[in-house]
Amino acid sequence: MDDPPPQLGWSASLRVAHTSRVALKGLCGDKIILPQSALEQLLAASTTIAPSTSHTSTAFDPSNPYSAAEARRELSQYRETHQQLPHPLMFQLVNQKNGNAVYTGIREFSSNEGEVALSPYLMDALGIREADLKNTSPADEEAVDLGNDDAGVRITVKARQLPKGTYVRLRPLEAGYNPDDWKPLLERQLRGSFTTLTQDCILLIQGAKGEEFRFLTDKFQPDGDGICVVDTDLEVDIEPLNEEQAKETGRQIAARSQRAPGTAAGSAVGHSIDIWKDVEAQVLDGDYVDYDLPSWDKSRAIAIELSIQDDHEVDLFISPKTNRQRALPRDNEHVFGDFSSSKDGVKRIIIQPTNIELEGAESLLISVHGFSIPGEDSVGPKPRRYTLRARAVDDQGSVAGPVDVASSPPQTTADEEQCKNCLQLIPKRTMVLHKNFCLRNNVVCPQCKNVFQKRSEEWESHWHCPTHPDAYGSSALSKAKHDYVQHTQHNCPSCGPSTPFTFPSLPEVARHRTTVCPGKLILCQFCHLEVQQEGDPLDPSSEAETVISGLTAHERADGARTTDCHLCGSIIRLRDMAAHAAHHELDKAARARPQICRDALCGRTLHGVGPRGQPNGGTRMGQGPGNDLGLCSLCFSPLYVNMHDPEGKALRRRIERRYLTQLMSGCGKRWCLNGWCKTGRANLGLEKLGASAAAALPLVKPLLEAIGDHGQAMHFCVDEASQRRRKTAEMLAAEGVWDHEWCVAALEAEGGSLGKARGWLGDWAPTKVHG
Repeated sequence: MDDPPPQLGWSASLRVAHTSRVALKGLCGDKIILPQSALEQLLAASTTIAPSTSHTSTAFDPSNPYSAAEARRELSQYRETHQQLPHPLMFQLVNQKNGNAVYTGIREFSSNEGEVALSPYLMDALGIREADLKNTSPADEEAVDLGNDDAGVRITVKARQLPKGTYVRLRPLEAGYNPDDWKPLLERQLRGSFTTLTQDCILLIQGAKGEEFRFLTDKFQPDGDGICVVDTDLEVDIEPLNEEQAKETGRQIAARSQRAPGTAAGSAVGHSIDIWKDVEAQVLDGDYVDYDLPSWDKSRAIAIELSIQDDHEVDLFISPKTNRQRALPRDNEHVFGDFSSSKDGVKRIIIQPTNIELEGAESLLISVHGFSIPGEDSVGPKPRRYTLRARAVDDQGSVAGPVDVASSPPQTTADEEQCKNCLQLIPKRTMVLHKNFCLRNNVVCPQCKNVFQKRSEEWESHWHCPTHPDAYGSSALSKAKHDYVQHTQHNCPSCGPSTPFTFPSLPEVARHRTTVCPGKLILCQFCHLEVQQEGDPLDPSSEAETVISGLTAHERADGARTTDCHLCGSIIRLRDMAAHAAHHELDKAARARPQICRDALCGRTLHGVGPRGQPNGGTRMGQGPGNDLGLCSLCFSPLYVNMHDPEGKALRRRIERRYLTQLMSGCGKRWCLNGWCKTGRANLGLEKLGASAAAALPLVKPLLEAIGDHGQAMHFCVDEASQRRRKTAEMLAAEGVWDHEWCVAALEAEGGSLGKARGWLGDWAPTKVHG
């Protein structure tokens, strides 16, 4: 049997902080926030048992270095374990007025002195209402009498360690819960929000669609009034309260299975669509059917049209899928939406190609929503039929649609006259009879000019919104929908119910959730994961930094990681890499072309180039050309002699002898393509030139006279690799993208590899500027 966990002898009486002062901290689950003084008192009260100071050796010798080292190790271990708090740290909260008790975990030690911040779950378990709390500002804390009962609600906080639980039984308070659907939800919320569970407390679980479900915790193992759920394998059973609830749950689960997506009585299953084929489907009340439009003509406006049968309340939402928008469209999170009650059975959203929201869009995410007011019974038990189509429209965004009779007067004939009451065209000979009947039975709305029968249900339910002139309808459902969407307070699910994040309408919530909401999903450009953008929408400096840098708060933090620049090897932050690469591009544009060897067949630069584009790489390492002829070091090496030759006469004679040797004897290399070499001319299929000294000297004389002119090429035989690089550079330069000198440098830096040379040129060489 496991020993009971060690207990801390600490307790305090604290005032409960008002919810308006702790709402922004995002407290959830069983977490509390204590003052800093509580941490100091807990450390002082910690009684962690120190390890035994007796030595394990039979004879401890202080002069023995091994024995002394062991003693120092034991002493340091004692000092490290002293004043360590148990993990996780747990407390018991007791309401001093009604005696309610609940166990809790700690979030942090940052509340005001004398106060404790509680999550909504703990407030409900302790029976504390928001109206019972005193909302005192920090400046008024010193004036509050802590011994006065009017200072607010006070609770007792006791340090209490609970055993790790192995089993818990949950009983749903309502019928219809499917245990298989709750396994991932329970696991995620218990792991992220709870440290303890308390006997007979109501556990509130958030559903996938934002709904709330309540469970009663009524049995634990090991037995007791509470367990710890951290770092333990917890078995969870969900059992109904009684037999009647079990039967009702089974009936509801069976009914839902018959109305599951894809069944005849359920909503359709979403899929990818195109602009060539209409989609006919159905949706249940409260459900969403999600579609994806992966491609369309982005140079023209796109119209998404929803045709609804039988005038049901079906809404259309659209969000472009970009790196900054990843969530599926919902009523409280969308970029384009239409909540209106359709007047002609058609809803249409037209998106212009110049709309900034389409920038970088991979696809259009389209959702069809069967509207239902949360908390009310479904109005339409049958699926609502609709037709969805996507069409490209002209630049003005016009599409074929119904004609508004009220705005465009009808075309009358000589025998017809328009009735001023119902606005219909009536023959003149029957106008008197028509007016008598029309005025008795019909009535015209003075705002929308629609005609109704005076005693009809539509006229009795007809309404107009005083604050939204274009909003009107003729049914109680449309009025309730308009009031819920446009005139009901809505909270952002990600930010919480605090005042700054409560909005007067659903469109404003959607605008918040698709712009500055910290919970908005993005595709991080550094970790390449779909994450929340984070940040503080109430901090102007944070929002200004997001606008200026184009990076969200998550990307600014994630982009602080460093990496090596693949070009220069510098250590750069990820978020600065784009600016660093731009500097490389500016540096490329200002770089001078490298000098290449004067030899017409040589594929080397004069001063060498490093693999990372370092100019004059060879000269910097002491491997420069070492001559004034414009030849690289390898081409000049056969001409080098260690002698004093200030006028260059001896060098001139050596160049002459080399030319004569090439013309009369040749180099004997099968790859040689030198036109001033006997072997090269034979390989090229040319006739012999200067077979004797007498014939060769006149030919060589112009070459010797051009030695001082660096614009004239020299013609010495080179090795096969260098000759091949020169020919490859000429072909690469013929493409017209890079200068010939840069092509020679790239092939030299990459050892003659054409593929790597192209990459080198893209990194380091400026492209040609064509006039």
